[in-house]
Amino acid sequence: MQISPEEARWRKAERSRLLELRAAIPAEERVRHARAIAEALDQMLTQAGEIVSVYWPIRAEPDLREWMRAVHARGVRIALPVAVALGQPLTFREWHPGGRMERGLWKIPFPADGAQVVPTTVLAPVVGFDSGCYRLGYGGGFFDRTLAGYARKPRVVGVGYPQLRIDGFRPQTHDIPMDKIVTEASAA
Repeated sequence: MQISPEEARWRKAERSRLLELRAAIPAEERVRHARAIAEALDQMLTQAGEIVSVYWPIRAEPDLREWMRAVHARGVRIALPVAVALGQPLTFREWHPGGRMERGLWKIPFPADGAQVVPTTVLAPVVGFDSGCYRLGYGGGFFDRTLAGYARKPRVVGVGYPQLRIDGFRPQTHDIPMDKIVTEASAA
């Protein structure tokens, strides 16, 4: 995953700018966004038996934990991504409300006793995104590396705030577009 020094500088600066912008969104506005995102996801992803990988929110990402509990109660299986090691694909462990959690890389919680599963849908938080459904993430390449390794790609939905839409994004050969981006304002 080699990128030019100029592109690496642009991505680093844009990532920093967008993370500051996201952190500055007032908490009550983030809650409103998360509820609207959850409503949109309800229209797309609530088939009993489906395995949906969500994420444990960090750094002002939309908090979908309430939605996770609600759809789990309706029979949707929930998984959380687990970053095993730097430079490695993610694994996914099944999550149940009240289950024991451990902390992985960057102290992000994951299900300690959850079975390893392969999701049918992956929700990926975005630092930024463009109109082509390309996602700018944190820069570790975890989601792209993971998705590239699947023989049958799951449905992939980027989740974020409408303020994070960016122009001028130049996807690299390793960047995998999301099937859809869901924000409070609309679906891309």
